[in-house]
Amino acid sequence: MRWTTGDRGNIEDLRGRSGGMRAVPMGIGGVVVLLLLSWATGVDFLSLAGGGGGPAPSSSVGTSGSGPVATTPAEEKLVDFVDAVVDDVQNTWQGILGARYQATRVRLFRDALDNSGCGFAQAASGPFYCPGDHMVYLDLGFFDELQRRFQAAGDFAQAYVLAHEFGHHVQSLTGIDTRMREMASRNPSQVNALSVKLELQADCFAGVWGHATNQPGRASQGRVELESGDIEEGLRAAAAIGDDRIQRMQTGRVFPDKFTHGSSEQRVTWFRRGFERGDPEACDTFQ
Repeated sequence: MRWTTGDRGNIEDLRGRSGGMRAVPMGIGGVVVLLLLSWATGVDFLSLAGGGGGPAPSSSVGTSGSGPVATTPAEEKLVDFVDAVVDDVQNTWQGILGARYQATRVRLFRDALDNSGCGFAQAASGPFYCPGDHMVYLDLGFFDELQRRFQAAGDFAQAYVLAHEFGHHVQSLTGIDTRMREMASRNPSQVNALSVKLELQADCFAGVWGHATNQPGRASQGRVELESGDIEEGLRAAAAIGDDRIQRMQTGRVFPDKFTHGSSEQRVTWFRRGFERGDPEACDTFQ
């Protein structure tokens, strides 16, 4: 990927204000969001302890709304990358949805955060979107986990993760997630199946953004431009975090009735569908 540095206007840097791993009461909304939107599929990660801290510190820089941040040049470049991708994703959806789209930010934290809009946030949850405050939460250590544990390397694999979470923001703005929760409340036995539909649609929405970045003349229109091999990175990432693959890694078995995000094949299929068509109307996983 080619991308350009900006002013970090899409970032709220809370890396210097991360909380300890103490238990903090979490509302029902926070529990539902973490259960349905975490990347640790098929696992009761609410019981997990943290992990996934950032690189070893080498210097400190001050950030707005946060204490001193121990960081490295490599980590700061990653922050700029996240800002560039998020800016591009949001501009794409602004163009698609017009006035219906409301810009938001990524809140960066380390290890744990006491006061997310969905309660206690921790690195073990993976990146997640919180409909309570319309923010995306991210511990940058997840990108290392994505490469080491899931063998999904590459900058577009990381961009896919971000675009997926902003797909949830689109679902929130358009009322899709509200309708899903209403359906789940009427049919509790369908919670996992409905969660899979929601997540696959977010994958498809990530593909819609990928389609936009791959158009002729893109270099003069956005902050991100694809290069050869990028889409393959995204497809590998989608396959790497399928429920079946993760369950097999963790238990040696696959439990389809416990899927919350979809199988590797489903995730690849819906991401590719969004990328090939470039139309969110093609992403109706609920039909």
